[in-house]
Amino acid sequence: MPEIIEEKINRAVLVGLNSPRLSRDDNATDSTMEELAALLDTAGGECLGVIIQNKESPDPGTFIGDGKVEEVKEFVAASGADLVIFDNDLSPSQVRVLTERIGVQVMDRSALILDIFAQRARTREGRLQVELAQYKYLLPRLTGMWKHLTRQNAAGGKSPIGTRGPGETQLESDRRHIRRKIQKLEDELREVRRVRAVQRERRIKNEVPVVALVGYTNAGKSSLLNALTGADIPANDRLFDTLDTTTRTLEISDTCTVLLSDTVGFIRKLPHHLVEAFKATLEELQFADLLLHVIDVTNPEWREQAEVVDGLIRELGAEQTPRLEVFNKMDLYMGDILPHGENIVSVSALSGEGLDKLLEKIAGKLDTGVRRVELRLPYDKGGVLDTLYREAKVESVEYEDTIRVVAVLTPRLLGQCKDYVYPPLSDHQEDWER
Repeated sequence: MPEIIEEKINRAVLVGLNSPRLSRDDNATDSTMEELAALLDTAGGECLGVIIQNKESPDPGTFIGDGKVEEVKEFVAASGADLVIFDNDLSPSQVRVLTERIGVQVMDRSALILDIFAQRARTREGRLQVELAQYKYLLPRLTGMWKHLTRQNAAGGKSPIGTRGPGETQLESDRRHIRRKIQKLEDELREVRRVRAVQRERRIKNEVPVVALVGYTNAGKSSLLNALTGADIPANDRLFDTLDTTTRTLEISDTCTVLLSDTVGFIRKLPHHLVEAFKATLEELQFADLLLHVIDVTNPEWREQAEVVDGLIRELGAEQTPRLEVFNKMDLYMGDILPHGENIVSVSALSGEGLDKLLEKIAGKLDTGVRRVELRLPYDKGGVLDTLYREAKVESVEYEDTIRVVAVLTPRLLGQCKDYVYPPLSDHQEDWER
């Protein structure tokens, strides 16, 4: 009987620091620790315990102080944990010191998120972005790993074997190698952006509006995409279930068709270099005609989560893009009054409740002047019909004394074909006529 090999599950202790010297975004709280535990679960690990240190200021060497380090070490030994994850960002030297002191691998929240992204990326583009972020994360930590050698040399000590002589040091060699890798990955991602730009120009030429779903991770963006388009995108109750952008066609009305794009979920303390790496995907937000900010109305911290998303939208330069706030999971909402307002819609992607209202709101935001008209073309204007087949939505063609065409036209095409519209257009000037 073949031996069954079970995949080893990391068993981790979660540690966080709460200090008045840290910003609100950098502090560890009960809610951020719960989120860290969810991230660990997403990565395939098991949480054995949570330790929060309240301290006036971070310790430069150990971050949490010597006494708390000993407490964590004892807990790790008693529980059999093989990993310690900090909710706060640690410096490279702090990671090294804590790993040596506690006796098991120590990592921070950013490293955990990068690990999840590395597991989940499926497309070539997604893998390129994750690899770039990992190298950018590694570069300063590589420097930290070698700092003790620099100090030793500065103090007059002997250089380690392999770092003496006229050749470059190992640190310089490793730095150079990683920088070459970063440059290569950035070049490849620039090519991805170039291809995206060509695709975007084609969409603009064809006047197809783009609607982008954004929101905190696990807010239900993929479920909403599925509900609206009938797509079959995996939608599970776990963080970062969608990493690679998915785009589907959505018919808002018989005169309005849009491209609906799902994007990676945002999260608190998202590593900055990860945002940078994913700009090739997230730059679509800058060029979208409308953002649907999906919010989990059942989450007690939805306001804080919405602030995180708003901040990242600003960082990506998309704050001027029109936006609708879509409060999802209304079927599970226990409050008395649902959020409401001109640019707010409450829906349930699961039950379908509120989706008709959402489509109406989208149509109102994207009213681009598209019209269904009847055209009567002389037979010597067959070239116009060819143009309509290429660039418009032709619904019917009848050959009588003239060619009678019913088609849905963009304002640009309507301007080109106005002489053939029947009945003739009114004297009222449309936008395309001015």
